Amino acid sequence: MAFDFKKEYKEFYLPKKKPEIVTVPEMNFVAVQGAGDPNEEGGAYKQAIGLLYGIAFTIKMSKMGPHRMEGYFDYVVPPLEGLWWQDETEGIDYTHKEQFQWISMIRLPDFVTRDEFAWAVSEAETKKKSDFSPVEFLTYREGVCVQCMHVGSYDDEPETIGLMDSFAREQGYVTDMGGVRYHHEIYLSDVRKCKPENLRTVIRHPLRKRD
Repeated sequence: MAFDFKKEYKEFYLPKKKPEIVTVPEMNFVAVQGAGDPNEEGGAYKQAIGLLYGIAFTIKMSKMGPHRMEGYFDYVVPPLEGLWWQDETEGIDYTHKEQFQWISMIRLPDFVTRDEFAWAVSEAETKKKSDFSPVEFLTYREGVCVQCMHVGSYDDEPETIGLMDSFAREQGYVTDMGGVRYHHEIYLSDVRKCKPENLRTVIRHPLRKRD
């Protein structure tokens, strides 16, 4: 049976519908950074998604070709994730999506080294005859965070975030955005097939101890 990151690491991918504190270890991702409204038809964000899945499935399906990655195991491609921020804005202003800065990403299995990642990019460019130069190998460590399962529209996230902030303060923490620490979303639903009110999204915010 294929290894499923969501099932094996439920503490990171399947949190409860109430806030909790979690320590997130270092992980590697295929990532694309960009800016602008993610809902723009044919925009940079939707192009980035295509690039990410192009690399993710090139790696997963490498088992079908002559290239062998040391330590390879069959697995389910992990869910799409996103880091979001807006310059000169504290938190997230959902009324101005055109101001979004984002890093869209998909987790990589640990057997994917930088050299194997470079092979996957070259292989994808050859087979798909597309430019995959925007993708990068990203190592990201979040550390202590508050997270919660949000069910509903993305535009309704502020209510869940308010609960997360209150819980974090009760536990002696405050949100610690900035630098390389961002509003983080993990998408467990296919937005093309799911009604907005049923969307499941993990929301995660970095924390620091309250002074």
